[in-house]
Amino acid sequence: MPIKRPPLINNEIYHVIIRGVGDSLIFNNKEDRYRAIFSLYEFNTDEPVEISVQRRKRRNKIKGEQFSFNFGNSEKRNLLVEILAFCFMPNHIHLLLKQVQDDGITKFMRKFGAGYATYFNKKYNRKGHLFQGRFKAVHIEDTNQLQTVFVYIHTNPISLIDTHWKEEEIKDSAKAIKFLEKYKWSSYLDYLGKKNFPSITKRNIFQEIIGDKEDIQEFVNDWVKYQTAITEDNTTIGLE
Repeated sequence: MPIKRPPLINNEIYHVIIRGVGDSLIFNNKEDRYRAIFSLYEFNTDEPVEISVQRRKRRNKIKGEQFSFNFGNSEKRNLLVEILAFCFMPNHIHLLLKQVQDDGITKFMRKFGAGYATYFNKKYNRKGHLFQGRFKAVHIEDTNQLQTVFVYIHTNPISLIDTHWKEEEIKDSAKAIKFLEKYKWSSYLDYLGKKNFPSITKRNIFQEIIGDKEDIQEFVNDWVKYQTAITEDNTTIGLE
């Protein structure tokens, strides 16, 4: 019998992870990642959402099929969650979410998972589940854990150029730092002030506990330079 997950509490923060079934790819190209970014924004509301309608409303062609993801602060929506950080990896997604409505995380993840899976299956003529069971949610209990998960989410892409960095030393910290600062598919660039997908995340909390963009950059860079391995208990801080 599956273990029942404890209830998710309003105004608490959780590290949420969803993986492709059997660790299969959930992104095949840039278009898929843009669709998932769009979905993070559009499904974060308690109102019903039809993505095709929203795409027609918001289409702002810049180059090819790119969109403007700076929707500004003029929209009044009843958010399910605040997205504090995110990172797309080839076969999984990391999210740092603050629940702001009852069952907000569950509703948001259900909408996002079903919506993106429908798009992906239709596009690639596949059937069945795209994501592996229920999402994993780890409660963030203190500021130290929050900072650790913030850095871990944003440094996760290092594994794309240094496969065993989690178990061993990062081989080339300068290369890793440069790679992270060009990696488009996370919230890190927005924390550095580069306005990548600025409307997706709420970033005030880390500006308060870490500092401005230079402080955040230094905080992450120091971790990359001096953190030699993941030594924390992965089950308690939600790293994988």
